[in-house]
Formats: sequence, structure tokens, C-alpha cells
Amino acid sequence: MPQQLTETHILTQNWQQQLAEAFNNIEDLCHYLQLSPHDLPISLAAHEKFPIRVPHSFAASMEKGNPHDPLLIQVLPVQDETRVYPGFSNDPVGDLPAAAQTGVLHKYQGRVLFINTGSCAINCRYCFRRNFPYADLQLSKQKEEAAIQYIQADAGISEVILSGGDPLLLNDARLARLIQQLNRISHLKRIRIHSRLPIVLPARITEDLVNTLSESTAQIVMVVHCNHANEINDRVIAACRLLKDHGMTLFNQSVLLKGVNDNAEQLCALSERLFRYGIIPYYLHSLDKASGTGHFEVAESEAVRLINQVQQAMPGYLVPKLVKEPAGAASKQYLF
Repeated sequence: MPQQLTETHILTQNWQQQLAEAFNNIEDLCHYLQLSPHDLPISLAAHEKFPIRVPHSFAASMEKGNPHDPLLIQVLPVQDETRVYPGFSNDPVGDLPAAAQTGVLHKYQGRVLFINTGSCAINCRYCFRRNFPYADLQLSKQKEEAAIQYIQADAGISEVILSGGDPLLLNDARLARLIQQLNRISHLKRIRIHSRLPIVLPARITEDLVNTLSESTAQIVMVVHCNHANEINDRVIAACRLLKDHGMTLFNQSVLLKGVNDNAEQLCALSERLFRYGIIPYYLHSLDKASGTGHFEVAESEAVRLINQVQQAMPGYLVPKLVKEPAGAASKQYLF
């Protein structure tokens, strides 16, 4: 059972084993954290609609006995998810109208996004794609050829973004084949990979994986997703060091979340810790208004106030850009 896993056991498992043994039961996670489910605002209805999934390596960074732990808040299904909030929808950033080909979202000039998989290693409760029809749009092996041809035919596309779900859940052979196909497109300059795995399942960052990525002729940019300094443990540090040692450029994007990181001290601590280990603070996203996430929202006026405090306290290169992503806009919009 997941709650019986020890630190030594985790360190000897490969990433597939860790993924298979992730917490998928609320009671198991609560037992591991020495919490009573009866003392938490848990919603079984929210869990049934969007099941809990938490790798043990991420849960190990939570404070046991603390029902307000900022990492726990990100993954625990709660009653507020079942409330209806005005302005929240199933497609808050307009992905569906931008689906140029199955698996290809062409929203912004010069770059396209591939939906490589609908799977994630962790189910973050604030996820803007928690209601996404992955079965209709993800990039299957059979549909890759049409997607590649779409990019080949448009010389204005200089960057491909691998997304999902989480693209690093693809196996090494699948990733290698996709990168090789993209590398044959002469006008493609960069492949950007958006992944939460270096943070929540750092065992995925193996020598084989980084060798596959470093063989790309197009520059590889890795955008990780970390919301709180406590997420960066020794295993995460080692994974990011391996990526850096193989020439990867690392950025971070966070989401501003009520009860998790909505104060200037926490945001500063996150930027400091990221940069210490070679990750550049890039974006701080205003919450995308996906149905089921309204309890995480921080008002834009408060977000601007917070980032202003961060700017006053930190050098400019440690201040992430505060942005939102309106549906149908030509780019993300700066709020500060």
C-alpha cells in the first residue's frame, strides 16, 4: 500500500513504479499524513469527478499533521470544487476553438502546442484542463504525421510546445521519435516542454531521458511547474541539475493560488529557491477560470499588489511576469 512506502523504498524505485504506486485514495493519503479525513472539507463527489493522484515523492514534502499544508491544498478534493462560480467554464483559455489539427493547438503566432497525452503524474485541483476532452484532441501515434505536416507547411512556426497532460509521461522511445520528426523541419528553432514531472516525480529525469533530449538539433527549453518553495526537495534538485548539466534551459511557471502562495514572502522564497538551483522564475499565472477551481482565485487587484511587493524586495531577474490568458487573445496579457 502507498502509505507503507519508506524513503529508502522510494529511492530504489524507477519512475514507472513510483507512478503506479501513487496515492489514488483519499484515506491512504490522509493516513500517511497523520490526518483524519473527518477533520478535512473533503468531497467524494469532487474526487469522483476528478480523482486524486499524488506521487509519494511529492507527498513526502508535505508536513504531517498539518491540514493547511500548501502542497496538500493543491491536491485534496474539497467541497468548494462542487460550487458554481460565475465566469468559470470548462474551457477557460479557449483551447478548443484553437484546435487546428487533432492534437495541435495554434493559438499564438510563431508557435503551436501539441497535446501529447491526457495523463498526468499528479492531479492538481486548480488544473485549467481538468475538464478537457483529451480523447478527442490528444496526439496519438497515428495522428502525428498530419500534425508534423501542418508544421512543415507553415514556415512561420518556429517553436513547438509539448504539453498535455504531461509530455514526459511518454516513454523515451516515443519522445525520441517525436523529436526526430520535429528536427527534420528546417524552420523549427525550439522545442519547449511543459512538465510538472521534474517537481512531482523527479525520478522521471533519467540519464536516458536527458540524453534523448540533448540529441535534439532544435534547442530544448524545459518549463517546469512549481508553486511553492517546499516542493523543491533533494530529489527535485538532483533532477534539475541533471537537466542543466545536459544543456537544458529551465524556466518555472506558477499559478497564484489562494491558501497556497498568495503572500509576498512565499513568492519571494519560491523565486530564491528556484534560482538557486538553476531555474528562472518566468510566469506567475492568474488562475485560469476552470469549473471546479473558483476557491483558488486571487483577485487581480490583490495579485498586482503582491507582485509589486515582490518587485520591491527582489532583483528584477527574480520577479516572475504576472500574466493571465484570456480566451481568444493573441498572447498572454501582463497584469503588471
